[in-house]
Amino acid sequence: MAQEPSRRQSAQRVGRFTESVIREQSRIALEHGAINLAQGFPDFDPPAFLIEALQAVLAKGGNHQYANTWGAPEFRLALSRKISREVGRMVDPDRELTVTCGSTEAMIAAMMAILDPGDHVAVFSPYYENYAADGILAGAEAVHVRLHAPHWRFDPEELRSAFRDQGCKALVVCNPSNPCGKVFTLEELETIAAILQEYDALAVTDEVYQHITYHGRTHIPLATLPDMADRVITCSSLSKTYSITGWRLGYVWASPRWTDAVRKVHDFLTVGAAHPLQMAAIAGLEQPDSYYQELSKEYSRRLEILLPALSDAGIPALRPQGAYFLLADISSTGMGDVEFCQFMARDLGVSPVPGSSFFEYPVGNLVRFHFSRRDETLHEAARRLRKLPRML
Repeated sequence: MAQEPSRRQSAQRVGRFTESVIREQSRIALEHGAINLAQGFPDFDPPAFLIEALQAVLAKGGNHQYANTWGAPEFRLALSRKISREVGRMVDPDRELTVTCGSTEAMIAAMMAILDPGDHVAVFSPYYENYAADGILAGAEAVHVRLHAPHWRFDPEELRSAFRDQGCKALVVCNPSNPCGKVFTLEELETIAAILQEYDALAVTDEVYQHITYHGRTHIPLATLPDMADRVITCSSLSKTYSITGWRLGYVWASPRWTDAVRKVHDFLTVGAAHPLQMAAIAGLEQPDSYYQELSKEYSRRLEILLPALSDAGIPALRPQGAYFLLADISSTGMGDVEFCQFMARDLGVSPVPGSSFFEYPVGNLVRFHFSRRDETLHEAARRLRKLPRML
């Protein structure tokens, strides 16, 4: 007689994805005392104006209880002013913005707000690992559309097929992209917009690295293209722009129709983001354009510390156009990506992430490094990396 499944088993959905490979690699780095170039968070404090603003907020008091579920009104107003200035039209803080616990929550709230079990969602690959879990938790099936190296371009016909043949309801776009650092051009975004309009589909965009671009590349929000305002749910955060990943302040920008749906999900996921941190972060949202220009310059300089070291180590990297990640080719080492990352953390003291965690098809020759680190940290990582050829 067949034994019935136990009622004490975990839900089937959690068996379809693993714990974060990135966060696991961080734990491995900590175990071996390695320089963590796996999980993308700075090893330096946020700007002084943010620390001072937080101290002032805490000293003043009165912001220690729940804020409005959608976000403190003062924070949403400052955020709307910043976005409005950037996109050239007014963004309504009361009807178009929802403050979330980081962009991680923004993405899952957006996907759960628009996807039903059995729906299909297109995802550009390589992709940030959270998107796979987001789709599964929303009950949707992912359809991957490849970005082709070395320039990480997509084939419009492959994208069109995801909607024509697979019936995708939405597309996930990370711009600038984690992990490959691609910044989508206006022509590419226009192609995406045309396909979404042709198939009456939506886009959920992850734009957390919008202010970190290189070599004259410019980030263009998909939502700003003609007739796209009601087709795009934009997710972003303050984490990378102001070096406050631990503050967990993200947001969703969308038309009122989608904002209403996102807010329902958000309310029952987390209730709301930390009130005093929202109040302090207003100081960041009020910074002039020069702050963001300097931010890109700083990360461009850090990139130039890491790139030559990787080349000298015999694992050449593809130069990113934006974000603070790069993919390096480890084919010359004769190791697979998981083995290589464990070896690097244990024996060389530098910890990247296996590239296979970012692809839906077998990829064993790529690893991801991030360079959101102090100069002295990167110089030490570079010194250790240059020892790699002698250790193989």
